[in-house]
Amino acid sequence: MTTAPGRRSSTFTRLLRHGFTDPSAAEQLLDLDALASVRSDPVLLEALGATADPDLALRGLVRIVEAGEESERQVLLDTLVTAKPLRDRLLGVLGASEALGDHLARHPRDWQALVTYESADLHPGVAEFEQGLADAVDPDSLRVAYRRCLLTLAARDVCGTTGLAQTAAELADLATATLRAALAIARTAAPEDAAQCRLAVVAMGKCGGRELNYISDVDVIFVGEARDGVDETKAMQAATRLAAHMMRICSDTTVEGTIWEVDANLRPEGRNGPLVRTLSSHLAYYQRWAKTWEFQALLKARAVAGDPELGAEYVDAVSPLVWGAADRENFVPDVQKMRRRVVDNIPADRIERELKLGPGGLRDVEFAVQLLQLVHGRSDASLHSGSTLEALRALAEGGYVGRADAAQLDEAYRFLRAMEHRIQLYRLRRTHLVPEDEADLRRLGRSLGMRTDPVAELNKAWKRHASVVRRLHEKIFYRPLLDAVAQLAPGESRLSAKAAAIRLEALGYADPAAALRHLEALSSGVTRKAAIQRTLLPVLLGWFADSADPDAGLLGFRKVSDALGKTPWYLRLLRDEGAAAENLARVLSAGRLAPDLLMRAPEAVAILGDPEGLKPRTREHLEQEVLAAVGRAGDAESAVAVVRGVRRRELFRTTAADLIGSYGTEDSPAEQDHGALVDRVGSAVTDLNAATIAGALRAAVRERWGDTLPTRFAVIGMGRFGGHELSYGSDADVLFVHQPREGVSDEEAGRAANAVVGEMRRLLQLPTADPPLLIDADLRPEGRTGPMVRTLKSYEAYYRRWSLVWESQALLRAEHMAGDAELGRAFVELVDPLRYPMEGLGEDAVREIRRLKARMESERMPRGADPTLHAKLGRGGLSDVEWTVQLIQMQHGWAEPGLRTTRTREALAAACAAGLIPAEEAQTLDEAWVLAARVRNAVMLVRGRPGDTFPSDARELAAVGRYLGYEPGHVGDMLDDYRRITRRARAVVEERFYGAAG
Repeated sequence: MTTAPGRRSSTFTRLLRHGFTDPSAAEQLLDLDALASVRSDPVLLEALGATADPDLALRGLVRIVEAGEESERQVLLDTLVTAKPLRDRLLGVLGASEALGDHLARHPRDWQALVTYESADLHPGVAEFEQGLADAVDPDSLRVAYRRCLLTLAARDVCGTTGLAQTAAELADLATATLRAALAIARTAAPEDAAQCRLAVVAMGKCGGRELNYISDVDVIFVGEARDGVDETKAMQAATRLAAHMMRICSDTTVEGTIWEVDANLRPEGRNGPLVRTLSSHLAYYQRWAKTWEFQALLKARAVAGDPELGAEYVDAVSPLVWGAADRENFVPDVQKMRRRVVDNIPADRIERELKLGPGGLRDVEFAVQLLQLVHGRSDASLHSGSTLEALRALAEGGYVGRADAAQLDEAYRFLRAMEHRIQLYRLRRTHLVPEDEADLRRLGRSLGMRTDPVAELNKAWKRHASVVRRLHEKIFYRPLLDAVAQLAPGESRLSAKAAAIRLEALGYADPAAALRHLEALSSGVTRKAAIQRTLLPVLLGWFADSADPDAGLLGFRKVSDALGKTPWYLRLLRDEGAAAENLARVLSAGRLAPDLLMRAPEAVAILGDPEGLKPRTREHLEQEVLAAVGRAGDAESAVAVVRGVRRRELFRTTAADLIGSYGTEDSPAEQDHGALVDRVGSAVTDLNAATIAGALRAAVRERWGDTLPTRFAVIGMGRFGGHELSYGSDADVLFVHQPREGVSDEEAGRAANAVVGEMRRLLQLPTADPPLLIDADLRPEGRTGPMVRTLKSYEAYYRRWSLVWESQALLRAEHMAGDAELGRAFVELVDPLRYPMEGLGEDAVREIRRLKARMESERMPRGADPTLHAKLGRGGLSDVEWTVQLIQMQHGWAEPGLRTTRTREALAAACAAGLIPAEEAQTLDEAWVLAARVRNAVMLVRGRPGDTFPSDARELAAVGRYLGYEPGHVGDMLDDYRRITRRARAVVEERFYGAAG
């Protein structure tokens, strides 16, 4: 039939209307002689148009027809147009699975497996599949028979005859029959091995739970026993050979392809353990060595092949261990690890397409359900199911999960699993990635019944269901806890108080009874406030449980809520500002310092909802605020009270930003540049302390002298203060310098300067709710016995005549911080020749510095302290690194301008750039210094008081570990890493500071 140029044929138009994307190619296929008898049959075209991919279905049909014997072609085509069940099944499979189309092209007679439509065909079980595989005598014939069975199973699936759960169960039953057939082939090949041992195959994972995918590793565990009179060692060797052969039969690729991988890595000791163990060996391992995740895996254990009695014995023996796992010592930290999604190893460009492991994926539902089964299954046998959907239903019926939440998760899980099935069915490849290609997405959408705009409809439905999972998979742990303390409608299921306490304990709460009291106080009642709390708490409880101290987080939240509960903006902020609630949860549960700062002025919680709120304020901004506050105050004490309030607020801002940056949030990963975190804290605390001192100075002057002090006055920062390296608990090391104004006597100026110093120190240490700022002037000339404040000329005379080398070293950190800026600059210019001596240090000076450092190491280390874990004075700690860098500065600062800085890391980088220290050694010192500085910050954040060593309390130590980026249960790794990093740094110090180098 010819068509006028420029016009479409009627067949072309009909093909377009029936969903073909390449009507020209389809038209050519329909014109082939092989389809001559049916090409004009409207039933065929309509049936093709109903498939997921009409083009694919037509190509597959042509291949089958052309591959068959000539005598069989017409039988196929006649049956196709006259028998609707065959038509729907065959074309449905061909339109959804290229791989099964390939199978039918290789084995064209297998289409006849789809002809029968008896009731027994609708729900086959293991027996029916075993019958379908009965003729298989070698790996190739087993593959062919397996694909033939899979063909009938997939046909029922794509036609909607079976639902998701039934299809998954049939796939598991087919896998069971296949394992039995493979084991039979292996036994036939080695009858002498079969005669020596009993061998049971226990299915795990999705096969064990009867919820298998089309293509998935089939997880198994092998259990063996010697037959009577056979040596156990020989029997286990025979069983191992049989098991390995069985695995190869299923996993190897032959001319007929492969079936699937048989994975035995869930066995005790994984790949490193023996493939087959006796039952007693399994039990010995589980009782002594097994981890929580192994009991989680055993939830789905089911004997499927081999010796049925031995398999049943194994399942019966491990069952009590599974349901007692929640009583094990490490269950809580293991649970915390299990609850975190394992997405770190997924490439960034694939994570959004991951159906299984991505956020809102299948793993989220499965892990949540399994965890609740472990927690509550020890006292409720109705939860003992290997099927995710059955277990979810049982959890809802028992009140362990809210019914509405369970229904939404059930719907989302079914949809995501259906997507996974259809994706795998196309090429029978193991994948959990949603395709990117438009044609693949169109076929996928159509296979799920989306016909108007399949790609857009698919993406919308997928995102909606993933969003439901992402929103609910954590909440299902916590919503029932609120129901347990709330008044429910009659007939509603609820957790008992005992079950609620068990769940809270499993999630890391040390005092479940107190936690339930807090929940009741926060969420009971019918007020709008209580309603908002019931919305917020399921999410907050999850974030608290993700910390080292969930109890403290919940208690802190109750205190803040009690303080701000009547403030209209508070709950609205947490509800509407996405980051505010998570930020608050992180801050409240990470230690004592930040919550203590917050509780003194709870309105500072508003900082956590402002996108700019966590950024530190500049010193200029802070000074402007505190000086304005001093100007408005009536007297010095009230002025400094306001100034200290500003300091407390800014300390809270800094601690909150540090904690959130260290922990990360769901939308923002943890800061990876730990040096940047330390630098931000050091700079922020330095700036706010400098502004605080400036405010106290102004208040002290105004109280007695008005606007002008009789002497010019400056505060010089020293130590970590001058180095912009303050930690949260550091004192402010300072020197005070003054210069009498014109016409003022030295005596009057001196009295005024000393009075100002005394008043500043008094004001900053007054007992109030705000943390004091301790000013330490012990680095002044003559130390504690010398005058508190000197004139510039007095400093000059002292340093010219009496200065010791340690004082020159201390002056490396000198920097103007408050007061008269010109006087501060003059002081810095005065001390530059001392700290950066021309031509560097003489040998005597270097020896003296080394002697002082060695003396400090031996005398100042606290008695009983572990020198390998002391962050300040210990091996490779702050002191080691700083003295090494300062020695380089004093030797070479006169010639290298980059070394003229008060900051350790800047000086170290400059020394490296100048070639004074190799890059690798500089990196080693920098890494150790940053780590030690973070340890000091962590201890203050966690304990609320300063410290230079790791805490001895287990919960506090775990909190330090979380701040430093270690997962629960890994504090040993943290201490090992600290020792390793500081040991390497000490080796550099030995060479660069104490050795001949330099």
